[in-house]
Amino acid sequence: MSTAASLSPFHCQRCFLPLLALEPRSWIRSFHPSMALLLSATRSQPLCFLGCRGDGLFPSSFRFGFDRRFGNGKKTRHVGSPPPSVASPTMCGQKRDHLTDPNLKILRLAREKFTQEISFRSEDKDLSLAKALLLVAAEDEAFLSFNRDMDACSLLSERKGATGQFKALSEVTDVEDIFLAGKTISGWLKELDVIAAEVKAELISREIGCHLLEVLEAVNVVLFDSRGFRRFPVLVDSKFSYLHTVLSYGCGSAIMFSIIYIEVCRRLGVTVVGSRVGEDFLIWPQSGNLVELFRSASGHSLFATINGRCVKDPRSKASELDSGSLLRLDIATNRDIIGIALANLIRLHWKRASKANHGLMLTSPLRPVHPGKDKANMGETSLPLLRPQELRLAIMASERLLILQPDNWTLRRDHGLLLYYSRRYVEAVQELSICMAFAPEEEAEILEPFVEKLHLLRLLSSWECLDQADSVPVS
Repeated sequence: MSTAASLSPFHCQRCFLPLLALEPRSWIRSFHPSMALLLSATRSQPLCFLGCRGDGLFPSSFRFGFDRRFGNGKKTRHVGSPPPSVASPTMCGQKRDHLTDPNLKILRLAREKFTQEISFRSEDKDLSLAKALLLVAAEDEAFLSFNRDMDACSLLSERKGATGQFKALSEVTDVEDIFLAGKTISGWLKELDVIAAEVKAELISREIGCHLLEVLEAVNVVLFDSRGFRRFPVLVDSKFSYLHTVLSYGCGSAIMFSIIYIEVCRRLGVTVVGSRVGEDFLIWPQSGNLVELFRSASGHSLFATINGRCVKDPRSKASELDSGSLLRLDIATNRDIIGIALANLIRLHWKRASKANHGLMLTSPLRPVHPGKDKANMGETSLPLLRPQELRLAIMASERLLILQPDNWTLRRDHGLLLYYSRRYVEAVQELSICMAFAPEEEAEILEPFVEKLHLLRLLSSWECLDQADSVPVS
């Protein structure tokens, strides 16, 4: 797989993605009656069923199939939208007038602003952690709101004579028009300003100076004592991984609390940095004298107060740290911190999506329990039952994470597998084929047969579409 020459028998000559024109083995003929005929017809001139245009890895606006009404194998061109299996879940089955829904506009606007926030900043230090994560929350909230409205409309349509009124949403033209739990994004950013002002008032009331440790102690008083912030050691509800929810309820995931701490201290002129240590993300002030952080006062060090229970947990790597080991840690950039928060969202949404399938992992399809029977039983394979809304939220978080780290092959593999579970086979093939180009050789060898399987599943979905609608032959 290292050279184009070695790829040529089974890969597109332009995009080097795996081809559907595979040798029609006996297991393929048993998979679908028309599969062998199609593959035999294309053996002499392989086709890339992603519709490669020669200018990239993106599908074209049409796809080629074979009309089963004719025995001569004429090509037919199907123009327009892709089959239902690859359509976005947010759009499937919706009427055309729903395309102007304000929630859908918020979805697009929030994603555009998030991309701008993390991509068009020349310096990482200029990136606002709070604003980026509030845009993440705005997009997810808009998606949930859109689904709630669709459910309500469906419920009303099922009840004859029932009438209902829906609150009309105002036109959204700017990110400042987006509301989260009654506040705009600017309103939530001002909430962080208010917390910083309370810390300043605490310093003035105690008539102490602005020594670093005294500022941090004042931050702890405001967050832990005055506002009652607390971390959840084990997070099961994904809503507490959104910044505005943590600010509203005063509790949430450890990474969200760390981001609030960093943002408040930044407003006070104190630089707080962080690093991933094992499964934990730890923060501390950027200072030349870190020994003071580990001095115990009333049984707790300042470092333990800032980072929570993990520092004293003997099972955690954080319990082994001291002032010297902190200096040897790799400092996380702002983009890294956003990536950690998004990865947590993916993990939580996937856990909720697969709740009915205990122990199901994203990579489970890549390593079947009985690999010798996998191809023979491909036609009988059924995807596990997953919660579609949680699965879609995991995909959305994965999309944002890929914007941050487009060259990370493991993230692209996981994203492709999420698309597979969502039955979006064309997009899954595209993502996993790109992943194969960046992955180590041993991982690419695992992915290749699975991508071939996805090609066939995608082709089956095309046959199902042909069963439902006539095809127009093109000579």
